[in-house]
Amino acid sequence: MPLLSVAIVTLNEEETLARTLASVAWVEEIIVVDSGSTDRTAEIARSFGARVIEREWPGFAAQKNFAIERCTGSWVLSLDADEELTSELQQEIKTLLAANPPLDAYYLKRRNYFLGRWIKHGGFYPDAKLRLFRRNAARFADRAVHETIAFGGKTGTLHFDLLHHSYPTLTSYIEHMNRYSSLGAEILMARGRPSRSWIAFVANVVYVPQLMFQWNYFFRLGFLDGREGLLLHLYHAVYTSWKYAKAWELTRRQH
Repeated sequence: MPLLSVAIVTLNEEETLARTLASVAWVEEIIVVDSGSTDRTAEIARSFGARVIEREWPGFAAQKNFAIERCTGSWVLSLDADEELTSELQQEIKTLLAANPPLDAYYLKRRNYFLGRWIKHGGFYPDAKLRLFRRNAARFADRAVHETIAFGGKTGTLHFDLLHHSYPTLTSYIEHMNRYSSLGAEILMARGRPSRSWIAFVANVVYVPQLMFQWNYFFRLGFLDGREGLLLHLYHAVYTSWKYAKAWELTRRQH
């Protein structure tokens, strides 16, 4: 039984996957669950010795849980295909696991890159994510978007960074926010928050995004991240507006 397994889900990730896999090439077992890539994703994964499993897309949480369930290691490191372990983090994980860790789950501090710039402010660093855990101790909560790992025990946080090479272009970011806002709208509908009243509609579509932008950009010092910070917080606020507008649109289709 391997000590550590890496679990990754993919769909057309040939531009980023090699960098991710190179940072975990020392791991004994790598599981890649692919949902129908038409590029070289599977070929790249196999070139690093990964076990590639083809499976139709059932949703973020379900696909990631499936990948975790296919792991055989005592510990699991769950990664996205656009993430990379720094050399310092690699060594920290090796040292931790070799010493019989006292806890069952650990957060990794994620450093986000947007349009090639490390975003240091506005709530985007340290963007801690629970990613390293004993195999049977945690799993992703069942939700359509912004999936998080459900774990009820005591956790720790590692010192060194996980690099997130997110959104190298504005086009990729806007496309991502468009897709995520649709999923977010479905969550709002399921929670009974479709902004049916005029007051709720205006508040959620106009004022909530404005307040979010002001809070992150000014009070949380997002403006210190230059033009990239301005664009990130501006369009993230727009995403929130889209989410509520799409939820309202769904209510119209039901009648």
